[in-house]
Amino acid sequence: MLATLAAFAVLLALGTWQLERRAWKTALVAALLERLASSPEPLPPQSGWSGLAQGDAEFRRVTFTATLLNDREALVYTNGSAFRPDVAGPGYWVMTPARLADGGLVIVDRGFVPDARKNPATRTAGAVAGPITITGALRWPDLRGWFTPGDDPARNLWFARDPGAMAAAKGIGPVAPFYVEQEQPVPPGGLPQPGRLAVGLPNNHLQYAITWYGLAVVLVGVFAAFAYSQRNATPQA
Repeated sequence: MLATLAAFAVLLALGTWQLERRAWKTALVAALLERLASSPEPLPPQSGWSGLAQGDAEFRRVTFTATLLNDREALVYTNGSAFRPDVAGPGYWVMTPARLADGGLVIVDRGFVPDARKNPATRTAGAVAGPITITGALRWPDLRGWFTPGDDPARNLWFARDPGAMAAAKGIGPVAPFYVEQEQPVPPGGLPQPGRLAVGLPNNHLQYAITWYGLAVVLVGVFAAFAYSQRNATPQA
């Protein structure tokens, strides 16, 4: 009896949690759609970077002029992105430091290159020199999971877009706590391949909630059938 009640309570809690997750995901998708559809704003000044909150600023579109440090680019392995449906891996994100007019440094995800074009020598036309105006979206460092491989700076191979770690390995000093995922301009030769972000986050939490609640109903039915059979069992002589 107690075990059944405990299992029933757990199943109800899991179903309710999934409904809460659904509400959170719905609000998140709505916020991302609004931000990604808005017109780009000037990049926040360097003096305000430390005050930016990820929840308020991430995915906001920005524009700024900077000079790329092409000889300090870092390659981040990827097999695709939920925000870039135009990209099919395996390949690499090209992360390039960009120096602003005030001396500040921002890491720019200039876009995707396939595995066969990871060597900068195969895409020299895309190494734009001089100041350029970049439009893109603010992003915060990738979260590292249990199964994220360790980075290998000696081989310029990374598995998470982490501006601070990249800047330290490249010896370029402090950088912005965010990076900018570039939309425009498309470089000569087309590589790296920038692109507009799209919201492709799955929201299956309602189905999950129905599953947990359904299991709770099944558990009640099984227990009721068991209790009925025990109550009506014929005593053995």
